[in-house]
Amino acid sequence: MSELSVSQSTSRAAFNRKLSLGAFLLALFAGVAYVGSHLADDLRPVQLGSSLPYVLLGIALLIALGFEFVNGFHDTANAVATVIYTNSLTPNLAVVWSGAWNFIGVLVSSGAVAFGILQLLPVELILRVGSEQGFAMVFALLIAAIIWNLGTWYFGLPSSSSHTLIGSVLGVGIMNQMTAVKTGTSGVDWNQALGVGKALLFSPIIGFVLSAVLLLAMKALVRSPALYTEPKKDAPPPFWIRCLLILTCTGVSFAHGSNDGQKGMGLIMLILIGTVPTAFALNKAVDASQTQTFLAVTHTASDTLAKYAPGAVPSSDPRGDVEKYVQTHELTPVTVQALRQLTDSIGANVTQSGAVSTIPQGNVGNVRNDMYVASEALRLMDKAKNPAFSAPDRASLANYRKQLDHSTKFIPTWVKVAVAIALGLGTMVGWKRIVVTVGEKIGKTHLNYGQGASAELVAMLTIGAADVYGLPVSTTHVLSSGVAGTMAANGSGLQWSTVRSLGLAWILTLPVSIILSGGLFWLFRHLF
Repeated sequence: MSELSVSQSTSRAAFNRKLSLGAFLLALFAGVAYVGSHLADDLRPVQLGSSLPYVLLGIALLIALGFEFVNGFHDTANAVATVIYTNSLTPNLAVVWSGAWNFIGVLVSSGAVAFGILQLLPVELILRVGSEQGFAMVFALLIAAIIWNLGTWYFGLPSSSSHTLIGSVLGVGIMNQMTAVKTGTSGVDWNQALGVGKALLFSPIIGFVLSAVLLLAMKALVRSPALYTEPKKDAPPPFWIRCLLILTCTGVSFAHGSNDGQKGMGLIMLILIGTVPTAFALNKAVDASQTQTFLAVTHTASDTLAKYAPGAVPSSDPRGDVEKYVQTHELTPVTVQALRQLTDSIGANVTQSGAVSTIPQGNVGNVRNDMYVASEALRLMDKAKNPAFSAPDRASLANYRKQLDHSTKFIPTWVKVAVAIALGLGTMVGWKRIVVTVGEKIGKTHLNYGQGASAELVAMLTIGAADVYGLPVSTTHVLSSGVAGTMAANGSGLQWSTVRSLGLAWILTLPVSIILSGGLFWLFRHLF
């Protein structure tokens, strides 16, 4: 090749890089402008007597988005590890491509994972999130998770952001119970924690086994030596293999956005509700026409509950009695009657206002807490099958709970956009350490194309299935265990020093994050 041709090729490459960077910066600017304008629109009707809530809101949002930024170091970097390591895509293009599909995954996510994790928190902290304890909770959760994530990233360990956040939630709940025993406050919902723990425990095992089986099946069915060779330096794989690896990267990125991206969104909603409840405590999208459906379902639920509380003495503190049931899970003779009274009170407040979206600012927080407690009580009753509701009555109450959750457990689009931007930026900054670990340090041989495709395909399907059922799983754990499974199936052997380090990070994440968040929660409670 002539010097002129080399010079032209270099110039084209430089131009393409500049064009890609310009397009990325333009998209980033558009995203930030979208988030800022919609946040301003939501805050405009709010009348606050002090600038302090705005200051707290700004600080808390920056920390929450910082958590998602660090999450991009770990989890999103796993999504691009195989395509970068196998030279299927250049790092810059891989990160932008993965970020786009993370963004789409975040946008279509249901929010079930986000609010499933928040259910681990003590109910009184969620109801009083705007209090001193509420701010202490949010800051402790986020700062503890960021500290551990940064530490494990520094050493190149694919530690799980999901694992870290859940440990932080448990730490706050445990400390809340330890420091306030005399007041009867609650700690962690251990039944909910058990379900989350099972998802985190079994997903890496599933990743290991299925990735190994898939690689063996691929070797038996697809007899192409090129698929099982080590990537050549700076040389892309054959076209069809390249397409396969890009496809699996796309799937993992989308699944990661739809699952992992939700965790930060749930915390951001806690922040918004705590600092400016008049703007974010209730879903403004529930207009007058939807409110009519809400009221009809509410009246039906009240009539249903009446059948299971015949002759019950009215409660003097309906929400207090229902909240006590949510804390203790102990059904008393007054619980169902109190829940019916709370349901009637919710209906009366909404009827008086004409729509959920037009409830007066001064009453928004109170109605939101009534709705949240009623929904949690219905969830626990259904899970415990106590009272023993008939099938039609159970369906009626499930419909009512769905209406309550639509009004209180929602995520504005601008929040999803903000989380997607933070994830993408984090991936761009911190991908290299994780890519090297996944590609070279798990097995004794370098990752080949078939192994990368098998591990990513299994990760994509596992995370996608968990999202459907509202279960939080770790992209990091599923993918790294999948790579280990393919190494074992291929007879490549494992680098036990790396495996031990990964296992140690996995084992230590929960206790360390529990201690960190519990200690920070104790400290911040005293400071606030």
